[in-house]
Amino acid sequence: MSQYGIKGIYRDRLLDERGCEVFDSGWKPNLIVATCRVLLGSFMNNDTTVKGIQNLKVGRGDPAWDTNPPPAPDQSITKLQDNSPFIVPSMVIQYLNDSDAIVQSQTSRIQIVATLGPNQPTAGTYQLREFGLFGQLNSQPFMIDYVRHPLIEKSGSVTLERRVRLIF
Repeated sequence: MSQYGIKGIYRDRLLDERGCEVFDSGWKPNLIVATCRVLLGSFMNNDTTVKGIQNLKVGRGDPAWDTNPPPAPDQSITKLQDNSPFIVPSMVIQYLNDSDAIVQSQTSRIQIVATLGPNQPTAGTYQLREFGLFGQLNSQPFMIDYVRHPLIEKSGSVTLERRVRLIF
């Protein structure tokens, strides 16, 4: 990727009921998909039907990915493999400076912190294998980025904190 390309990374943390970390994935790359560029082009053309990041969806993906590594997704992907993804209800978007510190003024770096709290999406165990960020164009969801990751079994008692950083 050139120094001027769009880049994305993510990090997952699982926290127990006391807020203590029980898992940290470390920072990993995500895939910026083609429809993200359509959203950006529409914004630059002053299209009033464009909305930036609207939600983060998580899905079960394909259970076969647990024994065979999932195929790398193509940039043309537009939706999650899971036909019934869960929309994460708690999400904060922040600007970051070049040192990844949170700042109030606009920058070319943003961080999305999405939180799946206790009993979300269910009180039982929920198997997570994929996620995507979505914007909106003409009242339709438009994928921004996508990740297939190793299985995370999120029980109802833990919190999943997912941080996604986008650098434009």
